[in-house]
Amino acid sequence: MALAPGLPSAEEMVAASPIAMLVLDPAGSIQRVNAAAEMLLNLSAQTIIGRQISDLLVMPDAYREEEAAFAAYDAVIRVKRGADIRADLFVTPLAERPGWKVLSVYSGLTVHRVGNRAQSGGARAAIRIAAMLAHEIKNPLAGISGAAQLLSRTVEPSAERLTKLIRDEVDRVASLIDRMEGFTDTRKLPLQAENIHAIIDHARAVALSGFGDRLTIRQIYDPSLPDVLVHRDTMVQIILNLLKNAAETAEAGGQRLVTITTAFRHGVSVSLDGGARKRPLPIEVCVIDDGPGAPADLVDQLFDPFVSSKPKGQGLGLALVDKLMRDMGGIVQYGREGAPEQTVFRLLLPRADGRI
Repeated sequence: MALAPGLPSAEEMVAASPIAMLVLDPAGSIQRVNAAAEMLLNLSAQTIIGRQISDLLVMPDAYREEEAAFAAYDAVIRVKRGADIRADLFVTPLAERPGWKVLSVYSGLTVHRVGNRAQSGGARAAIRIAAMLAHEIKNPLAGISGAAQLLSRTVEPSAERLTKLIRDEVDRVASLIDRMEGFTDTRKLPLQAENIHAIIDHARAVALSGFGDRLTIRQIYDPSLPDVLVHRDTMVQIILNLLKNAAETAEAGGQRLVTITTAFRHGVSVSLDGGARKRPLPIEVCVIDDGPGAPADLVDQLFDPFVSSKPKGQGLGLALVDKLMRDMGGIVQYGREGAPEQTVFRLLLPRADGRI
């Protein structure tokens, strides 16, 4: 039945559904997925499409591929890139497409990636530690800022851009430290509409002026993205932390390839108030690197403080990213995707106009 003009299409409603849905062709190959399925399988749509369902899920023992329809309630299903989940599973034939099926999985959870946590005691602990150090950090920052101001009076005009960059970054770090010192303050960050690509470009410039000699950074942007609702300096800090995380995995004298992508994801949301409400998070920023990723035994604690696989790592950077993302109403997720696999940190954020 055709929908009235102005109403969402069937495809839009499927995309927005919290139920993971995969369309299988007669050969059992996955041809379409929605956002919830991407989250369930811990893979992007590009990686999922074309693969057999048996490559991604261990189906209940009673399931037979030749069956036209199948249903299992409160069944144990193993996600091969995740953990066992309890879910209701349905395989439904498409009446007008012989051999085609829709596989639906409803677990009551919309996201299974590392990092989707309503609360994080670990992140809070990391910020408290940073707050204790804030006073000592501010003193050398003031000295750096003053030295940059004096230096700007004597350098050639071509170098003035670098001294301005130093002053801007000192001011931004000082502002962040102010926030850390008042960590027990429950006031929300002042969020406003921002162009996410301008923020990424600024963070990239800062990184390349410092530790970026270990990085080759490329960008793949969706130019049609609407403004995102964020705190600009906080978002810059998040991108810098992820870029630095990638740089620290590069071997001495080596390079790490980092790809920063942006996209619009219909139907992605986070549950609030125990599932009573949902906050749409359609703006996606991915920081992808070709490093080895986190060891399997550390993945579940990746965003906790003092958890690091690096010899000199303090394990605070990702905990800070997690906390700051939640302060802005977004989430950060970690995964290993692609062939060959790459490390993906996915940032999901609200759009400025509040629409889905």
